[in-house]
Amino acid sequence: MTHTATGASLLSFEEALEKFDPAMGLEVHVELNTATKMFCGCPAEFGGEPNTHVCPTCLGLPGAMPVVNGKAVESAIRIGLALNCEIAEWCRFARKNYFYPDMPKNFQTSQYDEPIAFGGFTEVEVEGETFRIEIERAHMEEDTGKSLHVGGSTGRIHGADYSLVDYNRAGIPLIEIVTKPILGTREKAPLVAKAYVAHLREMLLGLGVSDVRMDQGSLRCDVNLSLAPAGSGGLGTRTETKNVNSLRSVERAVRYEMQRHAAVLDAGGSILQETRHWHEDTGVTTSGREKSDAEDYRYFPEPDLVPVAPSREWVEELRGTLPEPPRERRARLQADWGFSDLEMRDTIGAGALVLVEQTIAAGAAPQAARKWWLSELARRANDTGVELTEVGVTPQQVAEVQALVDSGEINDKLARQVFDGLLAGEGSPAEIVAARGLAVVSDDGALGAAVDNAIAANPDVADKIRDGKVAAAGALIGAVMKEMRGQADAGRVRELILEKLG
Repeated sequence: MTHTATGASLLSFEEALEKFDPAMGLEVHVELNTATKMFCGCPAEFGGEPNTHVCPTCLGLPGAMPVVNGKAVESAIRIGLALNCEIAEWCRFARKNYFYPDMPKNFQTSQYDEPIAFGGFTEVEVEGETFRIEIERAHMEEDTGKSLHVGGSTGRIHGADYSLVDYNRAGIPLIEIVTKPILGTREKAPLVAKAYVAHLREMLLGLGVSDVRMDQGSLRCDVNLSLAPAGSGGLGTRTETKNVNSLRSVERAVRYEMQRHAAVLDAGGSILQETRHWHEDTGVTTSGREKSDAEDYRYFPEPDLVPVAPSREWVEELRGTLPEPPRERRARLQADWGFSDLEMRDTIGAGALVLVEQTIAAGAAPQAARKWWLSELARRANDTGVELTEVGVTPQQVAEVQALVDSGEINDKLARQVFDGLLAGEGSPAEIVAARGLAVVSDDGALGAAVDNAIAANPDVADKIRDGKVAAAGALIGAVMKEMRGQADAGRVRELILEKLG
């Protein structure tokens, strides 16, 4: 039993699995990339000065009437089809009533018992095992505004001096994708959750319906988790961890809640059905509020909006616009790139598939693109605790760095210094090479002098090479590279050594 910074007790992950089986339900909120909001003509852009992307409709002023965004309905149907869902022939919006300061109308226009898409499934692969994820529903709704709590150290309402509200985001089209309980994942539960959200992100990007920027909140995941006694096949009391906004955090939140639930249950306690807040910095969850059941929201049909009734012809027309399914796409890319099964699995597992694809499209060879994202850039992302997509280097820049390596202007070691420069905002790869003086020296005059120095300093090695032991040249190449601060053309150095000692 361990204790976290918040005082919560945790059972070890292994002991939790000995005693309990996890069940998960994942709710993923996707902000659509429509030009305007869900029910009005305000721009649906990220950012902007607070409260500048607002109008009487999204501010809920008396007499303002909503109108459904047709592009959002189209995107919702395409998402439903990509998830193998049935598309409703007729569905309505409903009012979900609660008091939230960042919902100016004091209700959220959502869908309740009549979602646009329902009864689907998708599959994810984790460590060679395929898991089928059943989709309960995908429904349309609008996003809330954003509260900013000023004062205090946490940025949360507790301890704040006052709060400000920005309604720019209120009314932006959202699709909420809800799974059925995911069972049978056992020790792979955290990885399955992460793989599912990564799979959705890839699918949504392929559909072109969202920019899926988790760092900007356009893709967010609520993690529902419960534990039941091992082998019982039942479901325990669940908690809902809200707004987890990175793949790494989805995995960590599932793992943490499994260990926390296990400690409470093992000590004879019971789980409170509640929402929890995820803390990125400490990797723990804390209590939010007791979770309301659906009937507490007092849903009723939205009287100001007509029902949505997509014709079967339109649905089939939209089915024809779907990109190839992720599994088929991955198989095609793997064949195109010549990756082994393990290389492809690692690329997908690292969340690097789209990045590698974009780097190849920008001109890099597949293995080179994979090498930089899965080694150098993955290490930097890990060190700073961010996703690869947020590491601060673009696929175009990686391709430009590799082009400099391919041309012989720099080598892999010097390329790492170019990445330092990119992250420091020092310009393009070519500008960084010039400004930092990183170019490889292939001038025979400068190299010849360094080779002479290395031979003079290592007479025993030189004698071995004269005796025909060519492999010994490696030691002299290393000495030259050291003298030249890694900026020598190693191939030309080897040629010069063999010429001088041949």
